[in-house]
Amino acid sequence: MISIVSYPDRGRGGRSSYRGNCSPKLIEDLIKQFHVREISDYMAGSGTSEDVAKNLGIESHCYDLNRGFDLIDNEIKERSEFIFWHPPYWDIVKYAGGQYSAEEIIRKYGFDPAAHDLSRKQKWEEFIKELNYCMIKQFSSLEKGGRMAVLVGDIKKRGKLYSMILELAKPGTIENIVIKAEHNCLSNGKYYANRNFIPIMHEYVLIVRKDNPLLFDIQYAGTVHADVRDLKIPTWKDVVAAVLEHYGRPMTLNELYRVIDGHKKTKSNPHWKDKIRQTLQINNIFSSKQRGVWALKQAA
Repeated sequence: MISIVSYPDRGRGGRSSYRGNCSPKLIEDLIKQFHVREISDYMAGSGTSEDVAKNLGIESHCYDLNRGFDLIDNEIKERSEFIFWHPPYWDIVKYAGGQYSAEEIIRKYGFDPAAHDLSRKQKWEEFIKELNYCMIKQFSSLEKGGRMAVLVGDIKKRGKLYSMILELAKPGTIENIVIKAEHNCLSNGKYYANRNFIPIMHEYVLIVRKDNPLLFDIQYAGTVHADVRDLKIPTWKDVVAAVLEHYGRPMTLNELYRVIDGHKKTKSNPHWKDKIRQTLQINNIFSSKQRGVWALKQAA
């Protein structure tokens, strides 16, 4: 196995008609690479991991909402050597009530699978919160030296990229990140009106290892809402340009002083007004057609 994998021929296992189903060959390669003797899959979908394990003659423990197992609420019974996890890619494919009948699960097992179906989470933040809960829960059930291989992707909506690999909690030792090429996706032949859109043709396999059963690091992604006027790194040129661009019109010196005053950039420099005037005069991205009124030069 290498750091970039591609499986144009899907291989044997699971149901190709079950949307979101991954190539059995990926699971085969992971089992062979790490000499796996027993594999667990707590979102088994149509049973790809189970079928691969049978074909390779190893034991498997496979569960899913469609089999009456809720990873959010139910206890993981195994102390696993290796867990393969392929969670939903947010709401791209609906599972409960989509790929299988929610009513049938209610009748058979007495609970509504849609309640904790990650593909039914409307808000990205809610999806990530439950995704990370499931990640830590599964990792905690690993034995010492055990591994998790997590297949995740990126989602593009309304011009914004939502990246699972960036926001996924990463416990233990990050051992590898493998890039997997995508094949035969419904979106492959889609025409995009936005010419700046780059179609997503890959997924990621994150492999983490549990080196200590009691203590381990967890990497969480965090988002900080920043104001350029409060940061140390941007220069005064960046700050003044950002203010002029934000307001979208020429501004007097007094207006510039007013909207920059009180921010951290001014508190670290007692002569900040002098600095603003100097910045406007020495940088050719600014222009003044009227005394004391400044604007950003228009791009040619």
